[in-house]
Amino acid sequence: MASRARVRAPELIGKGGWLNTGDKDLTLSDLRGRIVVLDFWTFCCVNCLHVLDELRELEERHRDTVVIIGVHSPKFVHEAEHQAVVDAVERYGVEHPVLDDPELATWKQYAVRAWPTLVVIDPEGYVVAQHAGEGHAHALAKLVEELEAEHGAKGTLRRGDGPYVPPEPVATDLRFPGKAVRLPGGTFLVSDTTRHQLVELAADGEQVLRRIGSGERGLTPDSFNEPQGLALLPDGTVAVADTVNHALRVFDPATGALETVAGTGKQWWQGSPTSGPAREVALSSPWDLAWWQDRLWIAMAGVHQLWTYDPATGTVEVAAGTTNEGLVDGPAAEAWFAQPSGLAAAGDRLWVADSETSAVRWVERAEGGDGYVVRTAVGTGLFDFGHRDGPADQALLQHPLGVTALPDGSVAVADTYNHALRRYDPASGEVTTLATDLREPSAAVLAEDDIVVVESARHRLTRLRLPEEAVRVESVAHRTQRAATEVTPGALRLEVVFQAPAGQKLDTRYGPSTRLLVSATPPELLAEGEGAGTDLARDLVLADGVTEGVLHVSAMAASCDDAPDIEYPACHVHQQDWGVPVEVVDGGVARLGLVLAGLDAE
Repeated sequence: MASRARVRAPELIGKGGWLNTGDKDLTLSDLRGRIVVLDFWTFCCVNCLHVLDELRELEERHRDTVVIIGVHSPKFVHEAEHQAVVDAVERYGVEHPVLDDPELATWKQYAVRAWPTLVVIDPEGYVVAQHAGEGHAHALAKLVEELEAEHGAKGTLRRGDGPYVPPEPVATDLRFPGKAVRLPGGTFLVSDTTRHQLVELAADGEQVLRRIGSGERGLTPDSFNEPQGLALLPDGTVAVADTVNHALRVFDPATGALETVAGTGKQWWQGSPTSGPAREVALSSPWDLAWWQDRLWIAMAGVHQLWTYDPATGTVEVAAGTTNEGLVDGPAAEAWFAQPSGLAAAGDRLWVADSETSAVRWVERAEGGDGYVVRTAVGTGLFDFGHRDGPADQALLQHPLGVTALPDGSVAVADTYNHALRRYDPASGEVTTLATDLREPSAAVLAEDDIVVVESARHRLTRLRLPEEAVRVESVAHRTQRAATEVTPGALRLEVVFQAPAGQKLDTRYGPSTRLLVSATPPELLAEGEGAGTDLARDLVLADGVTEGVLHVSAMAASCDDAPDIEYPACHVHQQDWGVPVEVVDGGVARLGLVLAGLDAE
């Protein structure tokens, strides 16, 4: 096995304490003899949720040698609340110990720069690899096998049960419901996300009439995997965003039949088809659905896009977004989204809750009717959020997951991390607060003169009378708090480190297999170096007079199996987006290193 840099792993510390350990605090010495994988994640991040799913097979296959530790490192203020982390661990079925690190102490110790990041520690307590982003499951599995062989031979590998202690289950009719739709008969169909089911409730929103699905994860005629969005189709059936199955299903309330109509069950990766027969094209974490302009529109949270499904032709295609994460308006093909998670059709507009930019946006026909354009009503970008009412260009939200079209032409917003129901009125351009003291509202549906809110973290539907007046709240503004990197004025060398995993190589037979995209907030921060290219290193020039900002870096690399005995080598895509806060100061660093895969970079 190739020699590795001997870097001792820093201790695991976090003010929030430990979850899934039976109230025991863990230290690295407790884990000596085991292969430890640290997963730096935050529960708002869909890429982090993808990695949780990627790790499940590794966790099961190597349960006696590998200990996965989730290090929860918050982006939003709400994510620093301990109870919110407790809820997220249950919501997403995390079956390993989690360290709640609200002050990013361990994040800083390991010099992490992005969600998600994986760090591998060998049985002797040394860091041997770091991977940012998604798509590293294959490389991790191979590295684990190598470490098992090496340390088994040395006698430094300790097998046995891990430190995971499952929490006691809680009996409620719903468990972290995601979305709801009102059926023609007045009942409610709810996606009971954590229990992998749909539940039909009576018109009172409380009495359970029936459950749909076995409750086990799966893609069968009797199973779901963390379903979210629901949309009533013209024929009376209900489309279901089967999120972790990366599929669209159609449920017939009359017969109970469940059919898969789109998706392969595998996650979409860069280079995969973006249109074609719906059952042959991969999807990526579809989160919500809406019927609009004779199509089913899909909030494809996993790739920051909107797609459509046409039942008449049985095809899917990208409708808006580039897969780049951010807030950019304009022609649909050029717009940027950041984890769109809620949709609502209202006449000539399709409203979008763009969660990671804390924004409400909309899609409409371009002037002349040729194509679509994307516009923003509320929100400024990835790093500014809060709870502020007033003119839309000054208002702030915090990670909204749902939008609902109201009869007067305004839009109700499930302002999830503010625990509030907000309202945007296009006529006045004002944002107001309709209700507070909700708990992680994720969607809402109309029922006569009431609005029924999916109060996800209280595991229930909550009926509210649509108020005529807004609720007064104190204005609060936040910016994502992460330590800025001090960089020197002028020239800055950006290098993304990618080391192909053992047994793989970059495949350049058909051209470059890497991609790098760089931009900045504010855009004036970069005098030179913005844009796309194939080299993972780039010389940037920071503009005079701009003293701080955020560098947005998106990198992708594809590596293929290189063993001579493999007849049909598989290729693996590794990708990650970084938002790196920088402060321009004399004496700052002239090189910025980001690790996509390999050992740590300075």
